[in-house]
Amino acid sequence: MKRSRPLVVVIGLAVAGIVMLSWTQTWFTVHLDAASAVTTTVDADGSKAVPQYTALAIASLALFLAMTIAGRVVRVVLAVIEVLLGVAIVVAGINALADPVAAARGAIGEVAGVSDLSAVRRVVTSVDVSAWPVVGIVGGVLAVLLGVVVLVVQRSWPGPSRKYAATPTATPKAAPVERDAVVDWDDLSAGVDPTSVDATSGTAPSDGTDAADTVGWEPRRSTDGATDHEEHREHH
Repeated sequence: MKRSRPLVVVIGLAVAGIVMLSWTQTWFTVHLDAASAVTTTVDADGSKAVPQYTALAIASLALFLAMTIAGRVVRVVLAVIEVLLGVAIVVAGINALADPVAAARGAIGEVAGVSDLSAVRRVVTSVDVSAWPVVGIVGGVLAVLLGVVVLVVQRSWPGPSRKYAATPTATPKAAPVERDAVVDWDDLSAGVDPTSVDATSGTAPSDGTDAADTVGWEPRRSTDGATDHEEHREHH
């Protein structure tokens, strides 16, 4: 059931294609009175008999394409719409098949020079019906059944792809501290281990000594004693 979605979509596209194909074919061949028209026969294809078929077929085609990425709630809505589209296709086909002269009135009026339905009926002597109206109606029935099938099986279909969902960004790692041979030698001269955490991280020693009072990592000697010694010499 989880893998039924590709099959349903392909069948839906095929059904829409059947309806569209029916729309392009000749539905009725109308025979006219030779004294009332410039020609004795008129072919009325699906575009003249059921002009709404093209919109219904395109809507069904787009609907099944949308099902490939739709979530569960949207799929239910699309399935209901597909049922309604199928019903509309069936009703339009049956109405045209029930009254071929009315369905072909536009094509007849172009050659007979009349537009009123009663006048059109008077110039028509007979009508030949092809199999394409039945094909269109069958396509509508299949669309209804397919919409019902989608309502039943779509519950097991996976949800929409998360390919473009936002992903948390990783925290960048701190750049490693570059070691310098000259600095390491100065640290060793000052009695500091250059491989210790304080030396490699570039932070001040952790013994509380102010960085301003250090030379390298060795505390700077106080100058208070030297000052007292100078004052004592001047006194003498």
